[in-house]
Amino acid sequence: MGTHRVSRSIVIDAPAERIFDIIATPSRHSEVDGSGTVQDAVSGPERLEAGSEFGMDMRMFGIPYRMTNRVVEFVPDRLIAWRHIGPHRWRYELEELDGGRTRVTETFDYSIRFSAYYVLAGLPARNAAGIERSLPRLKDVAEKAETA
Repeated sequence: MGTHRVSRSIVIDAPAERIFDIIATPSRHSEVDGSGTVQDAVSGPERLEAGSEFGMDMRMFGIPYRMTNRVVEFVPDRLIAWRHIGPHRWRYELEELDGGRTRVTETFDYSIRFSAYYVLAGLPARNAAGIERSLPRLKDVAEKAETA
């Protein structure tokens, strides 16, 4: 965990390509979201690529809202990050390991601007807890996909 970043990692018994396909498919984001905020994909491509824009129905503190995101970092099967109107980014980095396993690191990066607001609002701790619930969900979905 670096300054103004919240990161957590997990090792998943699945190849990076399979995991990346899940992350790069907006309609699957609610499947793996552990924060409870992601509801449904409402616009954009079926699969993300560099520069893709996609809209999501969201809910926080019981209040529904819609968020448009843009993919700002993209290396197939290795790295994807997006941001919305705010300057922070959600990033997933995938590192292939021996035995067909992959280390996935999810990062909430709020280092660009407004970091004091994020800290005062308690968002780093909230996002850390969401990541800690999301990564096991991603692991479960990716590992079950092998048997499907």
